[in-house]
Amino acid sequence: MAEDLTWLLSRLSEKVPGTRSAVLLSADGIAKSWHGLDQDGAETLAAMASGLCSLSQQVGTRFSGGEGVRQVLAELGDIILFVTAASVGTVLAVLASREVDAGILSYEMGRLSTQIPAYLATPARQQAAVNGNW
Repeated sequence: MAEDLTWLLSRLSEKVPGTRSAVLLSADGIAKSWHGLDQDGAETLAAMASGLCSLSQQVGTRFSGGEGVRQVLAELGDIILFVTAASVGTVLAVLASREVDAGILSYEMGRLSTQIPAYLATPARQQAAVNGNW
């Protein structure tokens, strides 16, 4: 996997006017790459996006049989938060101004996810204890 995918997130922000910042994170909330935020902001957004995905997954499981979270959208004052499943074990969170074309941003986020899934996949973490060894 590529070490730094900031270029990918920068390109998304440049392509869609109104996009403020983006974070690529593992499903368990660890920020992997980001654009438009400092490290603390990226880590905070990653943790929150992971929690939002988990909550959304539970809603899907409880009320619709759950096929996984495709996208969560939250309108918050002067920003909109988009959270999309990007690849296996990977989530893409984007903050945009209210002026953003939500359809175009959603499309570009989905396109990004399908164009290069090998870069976006987060491999499953190995079990810490194997045969009593840590």
